[in-house]
Amino acid sequence: MAKIAIVIYADTDTAEALGKVSNAFMLALEAVENKDDLKIIFEGAGTKWIGELEKEDHKMHALYSGLKDKITGVCDYCAQAFGVKSKVEKAGVPLLSEFKKHPSLRSLFAEGYSVINF
Repeated sequence: MAKIAIVIYADTDTAEALGKVSNAFMLALEAVENKDDLKIIFEGAGTKWIGELEKEDHKMHALYSGLKDKITGVCDYCAQAFGVKSKVEKAGVPLLSEFKKHPSLRSLFAEGYSVINF
């Protein structure tokens, strides 16, 4: 069993960014199918995705909904900075603030996760 942490930094404003999130979710699905230890974290401008993916008419809503229980959380600081903290809270996704109001990405390495950034 692999230990995989997917960190999504991509903004919501381009087709390329949508492709990155789609690729991140494909990796996540493969990890789930293989019963890997998986964490998904939204960081930086990527925090804006939660509000977008919560929309039922978003083309990736169903995929997001199927993986939502694998989302470890969203950077607290960045959600506030990008003005999406209330959307993240409404979605019921945890806010992470282990290191100076950010997720502790270092802890992922210390716990043996392979960290992949999108």
